Amino acid sequence: MRVSYEVFHKDVAELVRFYVAVLGFEGPEIPGASDYVVVTRGEVRVGCCRHGDADDTPRKPPAGSEIVLRVDDVEAEHARVVAAGWPLADPLMTRPWGMTDFRVFDPSGQYLRITNTRAAAGESSGAGE
Repeated sequence: MRVSYEVFHKDVAELVRFYVAVLGFEGPEIPGASDYVVVTRGEVRVGCCRHGDADDTPRKPPAGSEIVLRVDDVEAEHARVVAAGWPLADPLMTRPWGMTDFRVFDPSGQYLRITNTRAAAGESSGAGE
């Protein structure tokens, strides 16, 4: 199984810049006037879609969804996001269930949790994973 999701925004170029420059996805450097651009990172595909009525209000659960992106080095991902100047929704921290993560909103208002691929040695990886 592979993960693919689509986000909708008035400005596709802004979405692409976020996913490429802030989160390290691969995609066109300048998406042009396209209404749909796909960016990828590993097995994850994100369709960046133009929609004139898109609501970019940040949506934190339970009002919205939480998209979880698992990475091997969450500290390096955190450093990348901070260096890009992108605001954090929640700081980097180790959760009671042993996972270390931080959260951001993408330009379309999607709540993204960037987390390590596994809990620290000897800790449970239960709820919230």
